[in-house]
Amino acid sequence: MSIHLDIVTIERIVVSEEVDYVSAPGIDGVLGILPQHEPLLTALSIGELHYRQGNTNHSFAIGGGFMEVRPDKIIVLADAAESADEIDEQRAEAARKRAQDLMAQKQQGGIDVAQAALIEQSIRRAELRLKVARRRRSGTQE
Repeated sequence: MSIHLDIVTIERIVVSEEVDYVSAPGIDGVLGILPQHEPLLTALSIGELHYRQGNTNHSFAIGGGFMEVRPDKIIVLADAAESADEIDEQRAEAARKRAQDLMAQKQQGGIDVAQAALIEQSIRRAELRLKVARRRRSGTQE
């Protein structure tokens, strides 16, 4: 038995597949979804979304959004979504470095609280992208 998964961003349909299991980063913790799950609507946080098809696992860096679960379908409306294969580690590392440099300016009093929150979110996103890409490269799954 499987469940249909759609992962959609404002730019594109990222995934539209029949899957066996989905693990998603809910705002209150990680959610595990199997076919015939009870209906659910939840916000997603920045984190890693996994899905399994048979013996194959797929990982995505998700930049927040919403997820609707029905017994036969899961729809993820993500702010951003990148598969492990799509992530450019050098770009992610450069983004993390830029955000960390901006955060260092905050320590010197050059940035207000709202800007600091955006910078912290950028650091979290870059670190997540690096984690997903490196796990894929090393061939390990959580």
